[in-house]
Amino acid sequence: MAYGFDTLQIHAGARPDPATGARQTPIYQTTAYVFRDADHAAALFNLQEVGYIYSRLTNPTVAVLQERIATLEGGQGAVCCSSGHAAQIMALFPLMAPGKNFVTSNRLYGGSVTQFSQTIKRFGWTAKFVDIDDYDAVAAAVDSDTQAIFTETIANPGGHIADIRALADIADKAGLPLIVDNTSATPYLCRPIELGATLVVHSTTKYLTGTGTVMGGCVVDSGNFDWSASGKFPSLSEPEPAYHGLKFHETFGPLAFTFHGIAVGLRDLGMTMNPQAAHYTLMGIETLSLRMQRHVENAGKVAAWLEQHPHVAAVTYAGLPSSPYNDRVERICPKGAGGLFTVALKGGYDACVKFVDSLELFSHVANLGDARSLVIHSASTTHRQLTPEQQQAAGAGPEVVRISIGIEDADDLIADLDQALNTAHG
Repeated sequence: MAYGFDTLQIHAGARPDPATGARQTPIYQTTAYVFRDADHAAALFNLQEVGYIYSRLTNPTVAVLQERIATLEGGQGAVCCSSGHAAQIMALFPLMAPGKNFVTSNRLYGGSVTQFSQTIKRFGWTAKFVDIDDYDAVAAAVDSDTQAIFTETIANPGGHIADIRALADIADKAGLPLIVDNTSATPYLCRPIELGATLVVHSTTKYLTGTGTVMGGCVVDSGNFDWSASGKFPSLSEPEPAYHGLKFHETFGPLAFTFHGIAVGLRDLGMTMNPQAAHYTLMGIETLSLRMQRHVENAGKVAAWLEQHPHVAAVTYAGLPSSPYNDRVERICPKGAGGLFTVALKGGYDACVKFVDSLELFSHVANLGDARSLVIHSASTTHRQLTPEQQQAAGAGPEVVRISIGIEDADDLIADLDQALNTAHG
C-alpha cells in the first residue's frame, strides 16, 4: 500500500520493538552486538549478510532514521552521519580522487564554500564554483576530471531556488551524478530525486529535527545511477581490496552507494551519528509536515510585510511575486518556498548589527530550521571567512541579514521585527 507523507513521517522504518513491544523506537545505546557464532561474524564482516557489528557502522536506532529519510526522499537507501558537513564529505568520498573536481553553486552556505574551496584541497580535490543558473557555464565547467555537480535546493542564506531538473539534464548528458543539498527545503517541500538528482544530502540538524537539539547529517541514494557505465567511479565499480575484490555496484546494485557509505565511508572516516541524536531526529520528523506548513505560511506573511517596510531595501524570499525565482516554486517546491530568506537593510552593516541586537523574539544564533525564529548577520559570522566577492555571490553581503522564520504567531514576529528595524534606524 502506498502511504501518504504524513503517515510515512511517523511510521516509515519503525515497528514495535520485538523484545519489549515499545512503540517508540528505542535508543540502542550500545557500541557492539553479540554474534550468533563465528560463521555469523565472518558473514557480516564479508558483507555477505546484513546486520549489526559495531555502532560506528550500524545501529538499530540510526537504521530506522536512515530508512525513514530514504523513504520520505524517494530513495533506495541512506547513510546517516554526524553533521551536514560530514554528509557532504560522505557524498563526495566514493566519487572523488586526487586531481578530480566537481562543479558547484556559488550560492552555497558559507561553511560549505569554505569546506569546498579550502579544506578539500588537502584531499587533492577541487571545487569549481559557478552561477548555478548559468547552464552554459555549468556545462562548460565540466571536464574529463569532473566527478559530480552539486547544488542546494533552497540556497542558504538567500533562499534562491535551483532548477534541479535543468541541472539534472546537464549532469545526465555528462554522465555525472547530481548531488542536491535538500536541507532548507526538506522532502516535504521538494523531492530532488523525482527531479533527477542522484544523491540528496541533509543537515538533519535543521528542519528535520526542528528543535535545535542535536547535530546530524544524511546522504540519500536514489539508486538510479549506473556507477559502472564510464569507469569514472572505481570505488563503486571496481574490486574493493578490503573486501576480497568485491565490486559494490555489481554486488549491491541500486544500494551500492549506500553499502559503500557504511562499509567504507563510516568504517574509515568514522563520522558516525550517535543513537540519541537519531532518536531526537526521528521524533522531530514525526511533525515535519505540520512544521513546514507553518514555516511557509509565516515566512510568506513576514516577507510580504518586510518588503513594504521603509527601512528595508530588498527581501529575497522566493515565495514573493516580486522574486525572480517565484516561477520555480510551483515546479521545484510546490508546497512552498520554505522559511529561509535574507533582508537587505538600507542602513548597511551598522544597521544590520543594531537590528540583530534589538530583536527580542528572534534568537541570534548560527543555526536555521528551528521551531523558533532565528536571525544572523552572515557577513560577520557564517560567511565571515569569504572574500567580499564570494559574500555577494552567496547573497550574504554586509547589508544583509539572514532570517529563519519559526512557527510562532506571525503577528508577534512582525511586531518584533518592526521595533528592531525602527531602533536600528533611529
